[in-house]
Amino acid sequence: MTSAPQKFAFDTEFGSDGAVVFASPRPKRLFPAEEVEAVRAAAYAEGERAAMASVAAQQAEALAEIAATCRSALPALAAVAHNHREGSAALALACARSIADAALDRFPDAPLQAALVALGREIETAPRLVIHAALELHDGLTSALAESAQAVGYAGPIQVREAHGRPRGAFTLDFGDGAAAYDPDAAAARVAEALTAALAAEGLHAEPLPLDQAPPKVDPDV
Repeated sequence: MTSAPQKFAFDTEFGSDGAVVFASPRPKRLFPAEEVEAVRAAAYAEGERAAMASVAAQQAEALAEIAATCRSALPALAAVAHNHREGSAALALACARSIADAALDRFPDAPLQAALVALGREIETAPRLVIHAALELHDGLTSALAESAQAVGYAGPIQVREAHGRPRGAFTLDFGDGAAAYDPDAAAARVAEALTAALAAEGLHAEPLPLDQAPPKVDPDV
């Protein structure tokens, strides 16, 4: 339905002589101080609410950007920390290998004598001891081993035979019912493998790395 048409009314009407014959009441121009203060306070509160909402939105946006930046940086930081651990482990392993080499140069028969002490109960009833060692261990080895063997209760013969192609300090000790062997290169390789496995496990569980970044193996000959 449409509303009934209404006659247009002018705010001000003039007569034929130009005089004002009708004038609509003018809106009030003066307001009491209390009303002005109430309007001012309402406008101020509305502006304050709008400003606080804008500030809160900006803060939320800034916090979201900071969180996104931190999330994107964490994988890189984890990779840096993992690489630092690998480098530190490789350096420690290289230092240990250098110290071990120097110790073998100074005391080449120390690993063999330590083996005799550790195997004291196994070798005390052996008919004989057969030792295969590198050539540099031969000089004075028999007399030194005899003293160590007697100290653990073995009084039988000791035969020292040359083993070609073995690294410095390597030996095989055959005591009839069993044997013991030591190879410094193989021992260093086992330590390096264990260290690599430990670093890989830490990288997978403590600080996950990207799937395309596998931890490199530690070189035992560094």
